Amino acid sequence: MRLKRIHVSQHAIRANAKHGFANEAPLRAKVGRENIAGHEVVPGGTSRVVYRPEKPLSCGARVWIETAGAVEVVRDGRTVRVVE
Repeated sequence: MRLKRIHVSQHAIRANAKHGFANEAPLRAKVGRENIAGHEVVPGGTSRVVYRPEKPLSCGARVWIETAGAVEVVRDGRTVRVVE
């Protein structure tokens, strides 16, 4: 199974607040080069929370969740993707 990383997009949070609480999905599930946005992310299997300020992800995230299990991404109450 591939490693999945889940993090919060601060850009989406700020944009939502700036534009009257718009509904841009702020959670990101990164699998390889793919970046899937959602309002909920459900990691399966064993997961761990990583804080690495000295070596952030390429997107700038310094805190994220890692899992090798399946990840379900939900946007607007509907499952948009399950990544195995």
